[in-house]
Amino acid sequence: MLSIKTFISSGLCLVAAHLISCKPALAAETVSYHTAKVDGLDIFYREAGPKDGPTILLLHGLPSSSRMYQKLLASRLTKRYHVIAPDYPGFGQSSWPDPKQYAYTFDHIASTMDHFCDQLKLQKYTLFMQDYGGPVGFRLALAKPERVHAMIIQNAVSHEAGLSKLWEVRRKFWQDRAPNEESVRKNLLSLEATRARHLGSDPHPERYDPDLWTDEYYFLNRSGQADIQLDLFYDYQNNVKSYPKWQEWLRQHKPPLLVLWGKYDPSFNVAGAESYKRDVPGAEVHVLDAGHFAMDVDADEIIDFTEKFLVTGH
Repeated sequence: MLSIKTFISSGLCLVAAHLISCKPALAAETVSYHTAKVDGLDIFYREAGPKDGPTILLLHGLPSSSRMYQKLLASRLTKRYHVIAPDYPGFGQSSWPDPKQYAYTFDHIASTMDHFCDQLKLQKYTLFMQDYGGPVGFRLALAKPERVHAMIIQNAVSHEAGLSKLWEVRRKFWQDRAPNEESVRKNLLSLEATRARHLGSDPHPERYDPDLWTDEYYFLNRSGQADIQLDLFYDYQNNVKSYPKWQEWLRQHKPPLLVLWGKYDPSFNVAGAESYKRDVPGAEVHVLDAGHFAMDVDADEIIDFTEKFLVTGH
């Protein structure tokens, strides 16, 4: 007969063995880092997961890069899904061509990303779009709707209701660029603005790593970056003008849609999240206890919602 001590010891060993045997099912694939030559530019991208699995195309925001998705790329999602996260021209580790050689417009960046997808033979994907990822992703969707399997939107606006009061300064810039450029630099590119983009109105700033905004501020102050970002932001007015087209596309195609929204975002109101239900009544909407870059503090929750949506949402 086994003693109680031996029984407990054996039981613990069985539990430990079970946990060890289960661990591979929870572990993620290794993230790899690549560069593709697209339209004469070096386009950097991060990749994880089986190449024959369903593809998730991660499109980043301002002033970030594919780095913002590192936690998702290293998550259990990549046991099943092929996850690709490129840097746009002028961002992150991709080429930063001079604005005189490369027009920094959303049409142009979306075209480069479309050619990137062609080169990697991405024929079907779920679009995961954050901030600037929305304008880029919707252009991809309108150009080639047959490629879009589903959409996940994280604080990316497609409705006027989603724009906060911060956009009053930005609209003046669109109306008359030169006299309003200095105001936009402060509103968009300063250290204060870069920090506020992450923290927003979150009452718990201690949750945020300060490297998030100091790294981005360093990036924004690299030679030529201000010109690149101001050109692109000046073109943002064409995104607002395109909202009706994007809404019509959603109403027509009704893609499986997951909307995740950090409620402390200083630029994009929560009304922007709810507005998607007018276009896709079956959209799944979750308001998160986070800011504009919800991955900063709610990565686990975002991964959970994403996994459930991809498995059961369509």
